[in-house]
Amino acid sequence: MDMHTVVVGTSGTTAEDVVDVARHGARVELSATAVDALAAARLIVDALAAKPEPVYGVSTGFGALASRHIGHELRAQLQRNIVRSHAAGMGPRVEREVVRALMFLRLKTVASGHTGVRPEVAQTMADLLNAGITPVVHEYGSLGCSGDLAPLSHCALTLMGEGEAEGPDGTVRPAGELLAAHGIAPVELAEKEGLALLNGTDGMLGMLVMALADLKNLYTSADITAALSLEALLGTDKVLAPELHAIRPHPGQGVSADNMLRVLAGSGLTGRHADVTGDAPRVQDAYSVRCAPQVNGAGRDTLDHADVVAGRELASSVDNPVVLPDGRVESNGNFHGAPVAYVLDFLAIVAADLGSICERRTDRLLDKNRSHGLPPFLADDAGVDSGLMIAQYTQAALVSEMKRLAVPASADSIPSSAMQEDHVSMGWSAARKLRTAVDNLARIVAVELYAATRAVELRAAQGLVPAPASQAAVAALRAAGAQGPGPDRFLAPDLAAADTFVREGRLVAAVEQVTGPLA
Repeated sequence: MDMHTVVVGTSGTTAEDVVDVARHGARVELSATAVDALAAARLIVDALAAKPEPVYGVSTGFGALASRHIGHELRAQLQRNIVRSHAAGMGPRVEREVVRALMFLRLKTVASGHTGVRPEVAQTMADLLNAGITPVVHEYGSLGCSGDLAPLSHCALTLMGEGEAEGPDGTVRPAGELLAAHGIAPVELAEKEGLALLNGTDGMLGMLVMALADLKNLYTSADITAALSLEALLGTDKVLAPELHAIRPHPGQGVSADNMLRVLAGSGLTGRHADVTGDAPRVQDAYSVRCAPQVNGAGRDTLDHADVVAGRELASSVDNPVVLPDGRVESNGNFHGAPVAYVLDFLAIVAADLGSICERRTDRLLDKNRSHGLPPFLADDAGVDSGLMIAQYTQAALVSEMKRLAVPASADSIPSSAMQEDHVSMGWSAARKLRTAVDNLARIVAVELYAATRAVELRAAQGLVPAPASQAAVAALRAAGAQGPGPDRFLAPDLAAADTFVREGRLVAAVEQVTGPLA
């Protein structure tokens, strides 16, 4: 566990804090301001609970059952029951990092002082995170409206000492046993608390934040692989000139063009459109090469938009009803996941297109009719071996799946709760498929990297001098063990090693040793 501590206050959190807690085990601590805000809001809820008039979420049923007034003697049971009944998820377990992000983001909203949850409940949420106890949450159960209900309910069940959870050693055990082993007392929920633990966009938001972190690395990696492919194909870097991108001033386009230009600095391969390999002279490169900054850049701009949405959501307090500073407890629709769902789907679209253009460049590198002097399939002895033919098959299969994953979930809605919840966001589903898309994209970029570095090495064998940054990428990938041993090292490509090399940011780090920081 990382000993870094994230302090949770009343004003939201940052994407960096989410990643630190979810992925790196950072400890969580409630600020004194948050504890005071929790206590103040709870006084308001307690006062409303003591009144004879029904107040939604405090002394009524929920959803389609909100018209029933619940007496004092049944309210604790009501809060337990809503958690138990809503913990109805099914399917495979959700990844540990997703559950930790979900728990942390719910704590973030609870700590805002707008939910009416007692300080001791919030502290128990922090204690679970710090103990490395991760509730078992299932793939299916959220429609992305009224919050990620089933996933959050399974987390709340663990707070109550019920259901199953994974301990820090990775073993799944009854939650009550795990809490006892770490000296954590189960919570007994009071008025409104069960509802407050369930009613948020925390699951889809956590997955958005982590996808953005991954995609930022992958977009920089894809700028690098595009530059390597351009170089290996003897393309021209004149299309990367800043003055060309200044007259179409999309910010991401200019960033990607600049990244590529810096990777190609000092290359002896670019700008060789003259007849150096027996080809007819070329006037311009194919779109997958020439338009890389435009495609990569449009994706970068989409990431920036998604960042804005994520930032707003990280600063939000999503619950229903909410406790307002003037003492009112008001019903609202802020739990609807549409803002998050839309950008999750948008990111799946741009990830699919980035994967598609990477695959087109890989295919061009492997085709002797379009590679301008490279051997068929980049094979050492074409016919005796098949080179990277099947690596491209794998990449193509991934691209095909990416296109299916790009179909938006948020365009769908299915009514629930006796037509009370008659329009839902499907944001959780959008987030789940985006996670798969991001995983696939890393593999697709890794295949292009493998092919492009192989092609650059072959150009060096032809007597041409690659850019220093390209040479750094080749050396780092070889050191990572992605190539087999000895002179036949390309006969058994370790694409999994190349994938790890890309997704861990080691490609970017290796190139930046030469270029300086890339955007």
